[in-house]
Amino acid sequence: MAKEEGLTIKDLPLEERPREKLKKLGAGALSNAELLAILLRTGVQNESAVHLAARLLSRSGGLRALPDISLEEMEEIKGVGPVKAVLIKAALELGRRLATTPRGEAGSITNPRQAAELFMEELRYEKKEHFKVLLLNTKNHVIAKEEVSVGSLNASIVHPREIFNTPLRKSAASVILVHNHPSGDPSPSQEDLEVTRRLVDAGNILGIAVRDHLIIGDGCFFSFKEKGLL
Repeated sequence: MAKEEGLTIKDLPLEERPREKLKKLGAGALSNAELLAILLRTGVQNESAVHLAARLLSRSGGLRALPDISLEEMEEIKGVGPVKAVLIKAALELGRRLATTPRGEAGSITNPRQAAELFMEELRYEKKEHFKVLLLNTKNHVIAKEEVSVGSLNASIVHPREIFNTPLRKSAASVILVHNHPSGDPSPSQEDLEVTRRLVDAGNILGIAVRDHLIIGDGCFFSFKEKGLL
């Protein structure tokens, strides 16, 4: 990465230019700023794309916080503008979708971690609680992911009717309940325990088994099934 203020990408040795470096060493060899510079393509006068990328990361609070910047805020940063802002947003969304897409053609779920990984990147940074349901068929293949409700910062309000409406329509054999804790701590609250018991009972009546209830934290999760709470 260039360290002199006026240095541009073309002034760098060929092997240090982000695109050439990626081709030669692979994407994993590049820094966050270098990867972002490839999306930006160009910098501004007296500032390379790498410098601009570093400034954007600094302005956002780092890579982890980059998705939280709105398009309008990104466009206001000198050297970014509407076209680059849209490109970055699109790349971030593709990364998020890749992280939450089941592996394999049918997306068979055989353990709690597999299910948690489908939601981890989607939910771990949310500021409010999101309650979602993973629909499975008789072979534990994923049918669909459905959002049921978005609650306040501390609680989600869910009802059996809302939870099982879509599973009934799509003939799901079982479901996995999923919600996040914005605090980052996935430990269940008393309300979580009570809601889970109520939904398990409702599922038994309807003939749709609740296989697990996962609480997503910051890079971690809690499985009711693993802890013997189902």
